[in-house]
Amino acid sequence: MRQRWGLIAVIAVISFFTGGWLLQRTGGTDSIRQERLFDDVLSHVSAYYVDSIPQSELYRKATTGLLEQLKDPYSLLLVADDYRQLTETTTGNYGGLGIQIDVRDGWITVVAPLPDTPAERAGIETGDQIIAVDGRSTKGWSSEQAVKALRGEAGSSVKLQVRRAGMADEIPYQLTRATVHVRSVPPGNLFTGGIGYISLNPVAESSTEELTAEMDRMLGKGMKSLILDLRGNPGGLLDQGVKVADLFLDPKQEIVATRGRARGATKTFVDGAPQAWGSLPIVVLVNDGTASAAEIISGALQDHDRAVVVGVPTFGKGLVQTLFPFSSDVALKLTTGRWYTPSGRTIQRAARSEEDQARVAAHEADGVVDSVAEDTVARPVYHTDSGRPVRGGGGIVPDLTVRQDSLSTAERALATALAAKFIEYRDAITSTALQIKNDHGVSREDFTVTPAMRAEVLRRMREKGVSVSDEMFDAAQSLVNEQLGYEIARYAFGRPAEFRRRARDDRQMQAALDLLHRAASPRALLDLAMASDQAGPTARN
Repeated sequence: MRQRWGLIAVIAVISFFTGGWLLQRTGGTDSIRQERLFDDVLSHVSAYYVDSIPQSELYRKATTGLLEQLKDPYSLLLVADDYRQLTETTTGNYGGLGIQIDVRDGWITVVAPLPDTPAERAGIETGDQIIAVDGRSTKGWSSEQAVKALRGEAGSSVKLQVRRAGMADEIPYQLTRATVHVRSVPPGNLFTGGIGYISLNPVAESSTEELTAEMDRMLGKGMKSLILDLRGNPGGLLDQGVKVADLFLDPKQEIVATRGRARGATKTFVDGAPQAWGSLPIVVLVNDGTASAAEIISGALQDHDRAVVVGVPTFGKGLVQTLFPFSSDVALKLTTGRWYTPSGRTIQRAARSEEDQARVAAHEADGVVDSVAEDTVARPVYHTDSGRPVRGGGGIVPDLTVRQDSLSTAERALATALAAKFIEYRDAITSTALQIKNDHGVSREDFTVTPAMRAEVLRRMREKGVSVSDEMFDAAQSLVNEQLGYEIARYAFGRPAEFRRRARDDRQMQAALDLLHRAASPRALLDLAMASDQAGPTARN
């Protein structure tokens, strides 16, 4: 291959100097005004290029090429669906029915209806198969196709045909779409000992308001300490990240500083109001999917010793993007600054692309040193308000590193064998769970996955053409038990039951619970975390 490319290169050079190129020359000028160069090139391509390119497409290509040359994966031209998706993510609002869906057994299947939505009010249930939309069969549809068909302008109607386990006849629904708000802060959970759990994802327009309301609700139920889960939070709005951090800090404490070339890009954001929950011990959970505005929150709370950060190093996106809308369906998302935590840390990872950045963060989360990443070699040391050392250079490094369980050799072998048949395996898990729900096969949330349940999964896998030996399947039974248990809990008892079951198996969650069970104050929590960290990382890997 290398020889072939070398030969081509030689031929190209020879051709260039021997007239092998069919190049028509025109008169030109020795001096070109740089500010006109872009327009001049564009007009000549439009007029003389061998293939005709529509004007709108030509401008689009030129703009995209300009942004690509910045070598910044976060500076993008957002058009149509991409712009709409960003708007929906940041506002949490869209026109539709309020159904979380996935593809199961080749059909669009309801994972859960959202609270107070047309779907929930109409009686759509978890596990329902949507087999037709407006008379069109959904067999073989992708999730993306279903989303486009189910969403639409608020006030418009849509007809669904639903198949439900245990019912002989299909159920027809005619629903009216509404403006659906997807909460960035879903209802929290309360563990024994008054330990509250609240998840925030993403950092959207209503995050501060929703978090405040949920905090008050949980305090009314007896919450005495808090686990704030930012894992998998890709970030969002800078102002909301600042406001969320403000909830937990004292007046005049710095939250984040931004620096950029443009007017107004360099500024320092400080806390403006007394916190309402100053005596509440807080653990913040992070992982390699925690990014941007979510890192601002965790970094500010860490630097001011307000919370203990538990998990693995975060994604490491220390850049600020500004959105410049050009029309109702076109906007420019442009990197305009870098941001720094109160201690002065930049957490931007040194990586060639967003993909590299994600790979490096994932490797670090798994305890693997990535030789390409500069930030894994040497991290500068900064200090919190109390003098605790914290690391800069790439993501927020937790106060207490806790990695999730890795797959055993047997579990890895099964996962590898299922790689090409994962959809069929997932379908077998789901259909088994739905059958158990329909047969009332479990009566308690704390049920045990039995060998008979696993055997049913294996039977359904083989029906779908998945070839796995009994020995391989049995050797990985702990993984199968876990995944089947979550699915049964969700379909039989609802999302809260699934959450409680997952929390039991979540090492980062269990580490947070352990700390908060033993800490009566924020100061005591910090002392416990420092003592645990000094004990060494091996016990938590």
